[in-house]
Amino acid sequence: MNKKEAEEKINEFFSKKHEPEEVRKIKKMAMSYQIKLGDKRKKFCKKCYSMNLRVLGIKSNMKRIQCKDCGNIARWRLSN
Repeated sequence: MNKKEAEEKINEFFSKKHEPEEVRKIKKMAMSYQIKLGDKRKKFCKKCYSMNLRVLGIKSNMKRIQCKDCGNIARWRLSN
């Protein structure tokens, strides 16, 4: 598999929800081919790799997201 094929597989992967183990494998593949995930990294929890996220609220250009599985809370800055 070359970098172009890996990039297409990653883009296709994030169109649906998947199990944490599959997310971990795709992230590892992206790192091995040096492909940046960009906004796709916000679709899963950074601790347990679960795709079950919910928005807690938006305040002062900060978006708070909580993982439904592990309870981890992440804050992301909203771009203008």
